Amino acid sequence: MGGVLVAGCGGGEDTAGARKAGDSVSGGYPVAVTDCTGARTTFSAAPKKIVTSNASSLELLLRLGAGDKVIGTGFPPGKGTLPGALDTEAQKVTVLGRTVIPKEKLLGSGADLYIDTFASMGSMGGGGMGDAPTEEEFTAAGIKHTYLKSTACAAANKKPVTDLSAVEADITSLGAVTGTGAKAKQLVAGMRAKVDAVQKAVGGTGESERPTYFFFDYDAGTKQPTVVCNRQVANAVITLAGARNAFADCDGDYKQVGWEDVIAKNPDWIQLGVRDRGSEAANEKAFDEAEKWLRSHSATKGLKAVEEGHFVRIGSEQTTIAGVGNAGTVEKIAKALHPGKVG
Repeated sequence: MGGVLVAGCGGGEDTAGARKAGDSVSGGYPVAVTDCTGARTTFSAAPKKIVTSNASSLELLLRLGAGDKVIGTGFPPGKGTLPGALDTEAQKVTVLGRTVIPKEKLLGSGADLYIDTFASMGSMGGGGMGDAPTEEEFTAAGIKHTYLKSTACAAANKKPVTDLSAVEADITSLGAVTGTGAKAKQLVAGMRAKVDAVQKAVGGTGESERPTYFFFDYDAGTKQPTVVCNRQVANAVITLAGARNAFADCDGDYKQVGWEDVIAKNPDWIQLGVRDRGSEAANEKAFDEAEKWLRSHSATKGLKAVEEGHFVRIGSEQTTIAGVGNAGTVEKIAKALHPGKVG
């Protein structure tokens, strides 16, 4: 499946002699990146003005040290979502849209690269508040339009996502494109070290011995739960941590179900998935609210995990948004579920 980026406007470019994304960390150009459909885009030089569709691609660029190239974003990360200096840098990025960036604002942004994470979300690809720009319009505006493989292509995967290879491929390709390949290699190595340590401890656990695990997306609404299916990166995080995603039998990334479906699964563990509130105190309050709801609601108070107090307090972003933090979440879940095996 090669690299990570979908070439939205790569047709007609001469890619002869271009390096593949993973060939070198030296920052040499031209660099070619290949998407999950086999399309290829060549970059003759590092982009200078990047717009990101949401926080996931923005975070990857910030971690790579390419944040100075970002001139705007949609769906900006909440204050405090990212650690330390990354959060400070993220808050300085111009917000072109609190949700999807309006079409005209995106095309008139002056960007030379738009990194899109919404291919699986239909019209959200470039303008959920109107028509998304066509590839011809991107080209006319001088904007290369690319997708993150770990998010945009996830729902179209032919099989369940059970590892973080797509996230690693995103990092590698973005590193090659922005000339930060050495940092990309370092980030991927750090992720692999954490995941490998967990796999050494619990990777051989038999399927029947793995506890079932329900990601409770509290902020998505409690009237009808939204669950993570087997094409979502959270499925990989849960699987790598030595657990079984309670809704791994649903193909796709997300699905709305009824509480009767959750009751039928009767999970061993429940993750209180709340989005970052900006401070540790505010986050703890949100976790408390989610737990209280499960303990008091007639449909959930009798669940095995609720009765046994098997709650995992890890935020939504580092679980469901593809990024470097996924590896740390694998580690945290594994420590909670397998305390005797994972230190």
